[in-house]
Amino acid sequence: MTNKRKKGAASGGKENFSSNPGDGSSPAVNPSVKEADEDGGDSDYNEAADRVSPLPSLSITAPKDSDAATKQSSSQASTPRSKSGTPKGPRKDPDAHPWSRGSIITVIYTLDNTPRMCDVIERSELPGSTPEKPSWRYYVHYHDFNRRMDEWVDPKSGRVVELPSVAGAKHRAVKQEKKKREDEKRREEEKRKAAREREILEQEAEEGTRRTRRRKRDDGEASPRAGDGGAGGPDQSSAALAASSGLVNTMAVAEIDEHEGMDEESLREHEEVTKVKNVGKIELGRFLMDTWYFSPFPKHVFGAMIDVLYLCEFTFNFFTSKSAMLRFQSKPGLKRHPPGNEIYRSGNISMFEVDGGLQREYCQNLCYIAKLFLDHKTLYYDVDPFLFYVLCEVDDRGFHPVGYYSKEKYSDVGYNLACILTFPCHQRKGYGRFLIAFSYLLSKKEEKVGSPEKPMSDLGQQAYKPYWISTIVDYLQKNKKRSHVSIMDISKETSIMAEDIIFSLNQVGILKFIDGTYFISAEDEIIDHLCKKHPIKKPFIVPEALHWTPYLTDVKRDKFSIHNKRPTYGGVEGTALEVTGEF
Repeated sequence: MTNKRKKGAASGGKENFSSNPGDGSSPAVNPSVKEADEDGGDSDYNEAADRVSPLPSLSITAPKDSDAATKQSSSQASTPRSKSGTPKGPRKDPDAHPWSRGSIITVIYTLDNTPRMCDVIERSELPGSTPEKPSWRYYVHYHDFNRRMDEWVDPKSGRVVELPSVAGAKHRAVKQEKKKREDEKRREEEKRKAAREREILEQEAEEGTRRTRRRKRDDGEASPRAGDGGAGGPDQSSAALAASSGLVNTMAVAEIDEHEGMDEESLREHEEVTKVKNVGKIELGRFLMDTWYFSPFPKHVFGAMIDVLYLCEFTFNFFTSKSAMLRFQSKPGLKRHPPGNEIYRSGNISMFEVDGGLQREYCQNLCYIAKLFLDHKTLYYDVDPFLFYVLCEVDDRGFHPVGYYSKEKYSDVGYNLACILTFPCHQRKGYGRFLIAFSYLLSKKEEKVGSPEKPMSDLGQQAYKPYWISTIVDYLQKNKKRSHVSIMDISKETSIMAEDIIFSLNQVGILKFIDGTYFISAEDEIIDHLCKKHPIKKPFIVPEALHWTPYLTDVKRDKFSIHNKRPTYGGVEGTALEVTGEF
């Protein structure tokens, strides 16, 4: 009589019976080991899954052949086993297709033809693939590169120069070496920090001794000396000593984090949903552009992935075939410019203001397209509270969009720009800077101070920093003869928020913090040098070419109106701070 075991999760639905050489009455069950998950890479087996509960004795007579028992015992002894003692099955070759997600390979990067390590994010089986001759392509992320550089790679193209087994071993070695250098750097930094603290304590003790001797020597004098807390103000001798010894330096630069406001779980969820691009390229006018990120286009428009998406540059309608787009553009009465009002025209540059509440479909399509080039953009559907400003190049064929920015109609935190994008085919032409300057031109027209919405993307930071620095340095250059210049004076003249002014001055290394007050420490030569290094570049805005009326607001209740800004001197952080320069 045979006692059969039911199929279960731990055994994988299979059983292998063999003789137990140590018993002689009941056979032992050799539990089958689950095949290594194809996504698991080189990870160890799950011990809990390998563990099998003991079976009741079975009424099967063991074979009496001692040679067979000896052979079975030797085969069991040679079988590799896991930490729990259960036998392991054959491990999957990491270089066999399909490669596991998370594997590391080395690929030739096409822009500079250099080999670079990358992670396998996703994989897709190509048409015509067979078990005998598998054919796959892999979606990879290059190490130390932004996600916009992620792409599909076909191993048959010859770009894969190191397979997962080799590249993975190199990556582990590089990671260990990097960790070793970071540990050494941290220890050196701790030593330098301790040395600086000891030096400061010694100088403070020495200065205290000198002050005590002066007090004893000058005891009885009517007028206190500078440095003793008298009419000379707060301890100026201490500040001078610190300045001469290099202890009063520029403030630590606080970089803007584009992931600010997102916890680790939200960031991980965002990257998981958007890890693979769903559009390979877009065709806009006469330009064909590679996309950078995932965009949540409606799934009923096309499937999970499309190689090229065709856009009408006048309406931003998108099509899956070029013939459909040309047929749409051939309709009579199609306006060859954006909807809305043209509020600026200078030369061949034009700007249109589009109301998201009136032109909802156009603005939604624009947001879908912008998401292909912006990682953390979240505005797709609710466009009613926003105004969109579309920048165009003008020729005899019509108005061709080169970029845009959006802003809230009414912002409670003083943002004058919510999202900005220059299409990749028109970058390096100064249009991003033009859009930023235009947003501040409207703020000046509204008589308000403004700031871009935070956090900014990496490209947004690269565009805003040069504009802020060049605008502020130009103001300082024009006002060198003034005895006092406050943060609020600069803010009123440029419509840049005070916190952005402090950030910019700190970036160029001329902002210092002494005794609770911000100071600009820069001579005429330094200001002249900064003006040459950070000039105001073309294309220039012509304020007279703007024809626009701001939305009506209650000035008395608007805390961002420049009429409600008054400079205060005294160095209170967060208010208008006194800024003096060694002019």
